[in-house]
Amino acid sequence: MQIIAQHGDIFIILACLFGFFMAWGVGANDVANAMGTSVGSKAITIKQAILIAVVFEFLGAWLAGGEVTNTIRKGIIDPELLQEDPQLLVYGMLAALLAAGTWLLVASMKGWPVSTTHSVVGAIVGFAVAGLGASTVDWGAVTKIAASWVVSPLLAGTIGFVLFKSVHHLIFENDNPFTAAKRYVPGYVFLVGFIVAMVTLTKGLSHVGLDLTFNQSLLLSILLGLVIMGIGMLMQRRIKFEKTANDHFGYANVERVFGVLMIFTACAMAFAHGSNDVANAVGPLAAVISVVQTGGEIEGSALVPWWVLVLGGGGIVVGLVTYGHKVIATVGTGITELTPSRGFAATLAAATTVVLASGTGLPISTTHTLVGAVLGVGLARGMAALNLRVIGTIAMSWLITLPAGAGLAILFFFMFKGMFG
Repeated sequence: MQIIAQHGDIFIILACLFGFFMAWGVGANDVANAMGTSVGSKAITIKQAILIAVVFEFLGAWLAGGEVTNTIRKGIIDPELLQEDPQLLVYGMLAALLAAGTWLLVASMKGWPVSTTHSVVGAIVGFAVAGLGASTVDWGAVTKIAASWVVSPLLAGTIGFVLFKSVHHLIFENDNPFTAAKRYVPGYVFLVGFIVAMVTLTKGLSHVGLDLTFNQSLLLSILLGLVIMGIGMLMQRRIKFEKTANDHFGYANVERVFGVLMIFTACAMAFAHGSNDVANAVGPLAAVISVVQTGGEIEGSALVPWWVLVLGGGGIVVGLVTYGHKVIATVGTGITELTPSRGFAATLAAATTVVLASGTGLPISTTHTLVGAVLGVGLARGMAALNLRVIGTIAMSWLITLPAGAGLAILFFFMFKGMFG
């Protein structure tokens, strides 16, 4: 208690700095995944992607980023065990933020899409094992998180594969692909609107005090889907058939119709991501602030002051603008060549997987899901369409994330303990 009373202000300043650093990493790495498919398929430019992400990530973080963040992330450690030494929780959360931020910096410089959720989880497990003993970790929860790494890419890949095959069958194999695109694309636009509304309502808004039942969410999502479908149909009317010499079947025109669709998926992914992953940066920060403000009382969940969400949202935006382009390039063009129709299938598959996972309560990572979906779409075109070297590098960086987060957190934890006693 004495340590917290003595150094409280320093702890809060450090927590804000490290929280911003971590949010910067989320922007540089994770947001890039949300935007990668839209940019890679040339539906929008990098500048437009950054603009969309800035607006929608910030909105998602601020509106749906949580009144109450589940501070002790994902129930990995039991806060009761720290009642005697609250300063250990402060050191641990500071170490977790700094460790996860550092690892994200390394990964973003290399252009690896890694999972911020897993970096934070790894860091918290690391400090808990080193500082409190292995028995304090809920290994069941950790196993579940590890299992989701295998399940989410597989599921997203399967959905992406099926979606791309359906697009191919309904539109590209039609006698007149352009007319078919105009007929079927509004249906896909409805799917995007519906699924993203479901993602946001089931995953994002429960902590804004909008506690909707599943059926209410379903109804609202159908309505939103229909509204978005209307907007899509208006935008689609402006696309006229253009004859070009080397494009006999009018495929280029079809891709232009899908380009309209990708703008919707990009906005939607950014909003859902902002509302969900800001908790990674803000959770530990909120924990530190709550412990310091209550003078060492450890509460299971902490109210997040509004300025903390703004700090998180701001950090994400800065990270995206300064460094996001590297990971965008890996996801968008490195794994397989994307066109708007393929990019659409991948984004929608990823969004769908996130909804299903939220329904079942599986802790999954947007990164893994999206990369899995892009792989599924690539596979639908045959093995030759995949860049296996890039995929190998990504898989390696995924395996390293947990131990890297844990190792760095242990190092920083003892550093803070040595500094403050």
